[in-house]
Amino acid sequence: MKNLFVILVTYTKPLDTIESILQDHRAFLKKGYESGHLLASGPQNPRVGGVIIGKFDSKESAETFFKYDPFAQNGAATYQVLEFTPVLHHEFLESFLKS
Repeated sequence: MKNLFVILVTYTKPLDTIESILQDHRAFLKKGYESGHLLASGPQNPRVGGVIIGKFDSKESAETFFKYDPFAQNGAATYQVLEFTPVLHHEFLESFLKS
């Protein structure tokens, strides 16, 4: 079973800049869903950044993945990658965690 990662995204640019990149950011995340890496994502409340939950082989591979996010490439956000072991989880996550 792979570990899960919570990625805390913090905006470093004004929201109008974030909005101008948002479509590209979401297209990037869609590739993460299609590859089976991502489970959920969305903006923080209040909107100072975002939260992403996914699985990766290592913290380093998660960090490498997010280097290609348009937010990162445009200097519009920073990322804090938190790794945890899902000891307890809902059964619907079983196939996601094993793949």
